[in-house]
Amino acid sequence: MNYETVSADDFGASLCGLGLNILVRDVLVQAEFLRAVFDMKVHRANADFAIMTYGDQLFQIHSDGTYHSHPLPSLLPDAGARGAGAEFRLYASDPDVAVAKAEAMGGHILQAPSNKPHGLREAYILCENGYAWVPSRVLTPEEREVK
Repeated sequence: MNYETVSADDFGASLCGLGLNILVRDVLVQAEFLRAVFDMKVHRANADFAIMTYGDQLFQIHSDGTYHSHPLPSLLPDAGARGAGAEFRLYASDPDVAVAKAEAMGGHILQAPSNKPHGLREAYILCENGYAWVPSRVLTPEEREVK
């Protein structure tokens, strides 16, 4: 499917499985953050909507205004973080590289890259909407030996 030219009807009809849609204050700012920090692909981005891909994973970003007749925005704070309790785990993103890119953009590093007992190196990066993005990679054999 060509995400640049597919109609809204055809795109909607193609969705299946588990879907992820993130409500944000500014779609273009959020899309650029995800592109720059995690090398995600941005498709059809405008002030209201963007299709995002991370590898072969697809998700959507919508502006608050596109949910004008939906009950969900009534639960969102006017300011501050929105995503408390949600983690978006990116298993093919090096946390050291992502943190460096996020810091260069003024991103908030909630937790610096560290090796975890569950076999991953991870970091926690908050975007301007307060969502936690967790770049992760598998520990090398040498890193696993260090206790």
